[in-house]
Amino acid sequence: MKKKKIRLMEVCGTHTMAIARSGIKKLLPREIELISGPGCPVCVTPQSDIDRAVKIAGTKDVIMATFGDMMRVPGTGGSLEGAKRDGADVRIVYSCTDALKIAEDNPLKKVVFMGVGFETTSPTVASTVLEAEKRKVRNFFILSNFKVLFPALEALASSKRIKVDGFICPGHVSVITGSVPYECVAKRYGKPCVITGFDDSDIINGIKRLVDQVRAHSSKVEIEYKRAVAKGGNVKAKKVLEKAFEARSSHWRGIGEIAKSGLKLKKEYERFDAEKEFKVKVPKPAVPKGCVCGAVLQGIKSPKNCVLFGKKCTPQTPVGPCMVSSEGTCAAYYKYGG
Repeated sequence: MKKKKIRLMEVCGTHTMAIARSGIKKLLPREIELISGPGCPVCVTPQSDIDRAVKIAGTKDVIMATFGDMMRVPGTGGSLEGAKRDGADVRIVYSCTDALKIAEDNPLKKVVFMGVGFETTSPTVASTVLEAEKRKVRNFFILSNFKVLFPALEALASSKRIKVDGFICPGHVSVITGSVPYECVAKRYGKPCVITGFDDSDIINGIKRLVDQVRAHSSKVEIEYKRAVAKGGNVKAKKVLEKAFEARSSHWRGIGEIAKSGLKLKKEYERFDAEKEFKVKVPKPAVPKGCVCGAVLQGIKSPKNCVLFGKKCTPQTPVGPCMVSSEGTCAAYYKYGG
């Protein structure tokens, strides 16, 4: 008797890379299919956000600071790497506090930190904003492109097009959020969730737990990664995040607009908001012809379904963000195979 197909989605770029590197897919029975979701924050950042950063970077007396992965992500008319070649002062930093230090060292410049990431990253940025307020640094700004995972997870769980049976949930994000926010996905949509670590044994154990739940027609939240994740998460980090930021609607590349899936600075910290400080016009987004990053991010298509993959689009000449990012699905497929 043919066994029912079980489709599991990992929603963490680090899991995507770990699964590809270890060859776990090749070890699984044919009826178990792993698909990648929108777990790479660089990949889901829409073109309009890249275009805004490029425009601001080109403004007089501005220093743009960002993580290295963002430099080559293509917008509609260019990238931050291109802006740097054209003379803009764009600097790679390893943390938001590095950008704050640059602002203190350059009082006559306006320093903008392009913030990208999920709940793993945003609390550290919130903490830096509170520190900038404490130090009375007035030339420091945040361009907030942060995403909140759970509204997107609900969008995926409710999609009739994607048809996911369960989620391999991110260990990094869950260290901050805990397991409680996943309950909605498990209970409302009947999709089991297992939070796993990043070792091969963690991932395999997480897959087994999900398969067991699916076959038992169960849908609950399990923590496989108990050495790092507690049910209540990191209470202090969540309080810091809630003090500086509030939810807003946000656009996800490939998925579209999702309510309450982004973050903006609260009114009392608006002085640090780059969008309010710099009123720039951005062009209408234009997805490169042939690029299927949007469908890849939803788990609808594989990178190998893309006519550009491995030909016109490579890590050396990336067309879409999924090939640019070190955690992108296309980059994982290119490096380790499907």
